[in-house]
Amino acid sequence: MLNFNFYNPTHIVFGKDRLSELHQHIPADAKVMIVYGGGSVKKYGTLQKVTEALKSYQLIEFGGVEPNPRFETLMKAVDQVQKEKVDFLLAVGGGSVMDGTKFIALAAKYKGNDPETLLTGNFSPSSKAEALPLGTVLTLPATGSEMNMGGVVTYQNGKYPFMHPCVFPQFSFLDPTITYTLPPIQVANGVVDAFVHTTEQYLTQPVDGRFQDRTAEGILQTLIEIGRKTIDHPEDYDTRANLVWNATMALNGLIGAGVPQDWATHMLGHEITAFYGVDHGQTLAIVLPSMLRVRKDKKKDKLLQYAERVWQIKAGSDEEIIEAAIVKTEAFFNSLGIKTKLSDYGIEASAIDQFIEGLEKKGMTALSETRDLNLDISRQIYEQAL
Repeated sequence: MLNFNFYNPTHIVFGKDRLSELHQHIPADAKVMIVYGGGSVKKYGTLQKVTEALKSYQLIEFGGVEPNPRFETLMKAVDQVQKEKVDFLLAVGGGSVMDGTKFIALAAKYKGNDPETLLTGNFSPSSKAEALPLGTVLTLPATGSEMNMGGVVTYQNGKYPFMHPCVFPQFSFLDPTITYTLPPIQVANGVVDAFVHTTEQYLTQPVDGRFQDRTAEGILQTLIEIGRKTIDHPEDYDTRANLVWNATMALNGLIGAGVPQDWATHMLGHEITAFYGVDHGQTLAIVLPSMLRVRKDKKKDKLLQYAERVWQIKAGSDEEIIEAAIVKTEAFFNSLGIKTKLSDYGIEASAIDQFIEGLEKKGMTALSETRDLNLDISRQIYEQAL
C-alpha cells in the first residue's frame, strides 16, 4: 500500500426531514448566500424548506448556475458576494451547483487579479489559499462533491478541475427524499458517475490495498444491484438512500487513499462534454469500456480481479475473462438507458481531432496512474469508442 494522508472534515447529516436542523450548522450572525441552479429547487419546494429553516438569517439568493458551471456565471456570484459582504455560502443542488459554490468560495477570497488562474494556472492542493466557509444540501447523487475538496468549472470551451482542502464543505445534508423528483436520465447519469469514480481508483495497479479494494467492490456491486431499481422505483427510500450514500463514499477520499488513481476516463470525457454538450455521466459510459479495452494489458491484474469479484466471471482465458467483464460493464450502462458509443450521440470520427486538441491545450498529455497515456493512446481510445 502506498503512503497517504487522509483528511475529511465534512459533517454529514443524513436522512429524511433533516433540513430544519440547518441553523445548527451555520453561525447565527452569518450573512448567507444560497446558490442553486435551475427552477427545480423552487418547483419542488426544497428552496422554500431551506429558507424557512434559515428564516432568522440574512439571506441572499444566487440562481442560474448551469450544468457544467461556467466561469462567467460564477464570477457574477463572486461580485455579489464581495459587494454584499457575504459570510457563508450554501449550495442547494447537485454536483454542478456544489462545484460552482466551491469556486465562488475560492475566488471571493483570491488575492490575485486573474481568478481564472485558479483553473488554468499552477493552483494545486498545496497552494496557499483561503475560502469562504460553505455547506451543501444535496439534490442529485452523483459527483461526491458534497464530501470532497474538488470541483470542475467550464472556462473558454474547456472543463477545468480544481482542488483545495479549504473548499471541503463544512457540512452536507443528504436527504434521499429530496431526490425522488429527479428525471430518470439524471438518476442514471448519477449511477454511472459514481460507478466510474470508483473504477478510476480501483481499476489501476495492485498495491495490496485490501480495504480499499473490498470497499470499492462493495460500492460497484451495490450500484449494479440498485441502479435500475432506483430508476424504476424512485420513491423506494432504502434503494435511493443506498444510491445517495454510495455516490458520496465513491469520491470522499476513502477508497483512493494509499492506492494508485487514474482519472483518464474523466479527462477524455470532459472533452466530449465541452465540444458536444453530452452529459457527464454519458461521456463516462462512452469512454470507460473503450479505455479498458485499449489499456487492458496495463490493467490486467485489476481487471481480472474486477471480473471475478464484481461480476463473478471465472471461466475462460485471461483475455476472455477481461472482455466478458467489459461487456458486462457496457450492458450495465445500457440497462440504465445510457448508450456507450460516440455514434449513439451523433458524434463522428472527425470530432476526435477536436478532442485531442482540447487535451493538448490543457496539458493532458501524460494521463493515467502510470502517466504514460499520451495523445496517441487517447486517440486510440476515442476511436475504439466510435
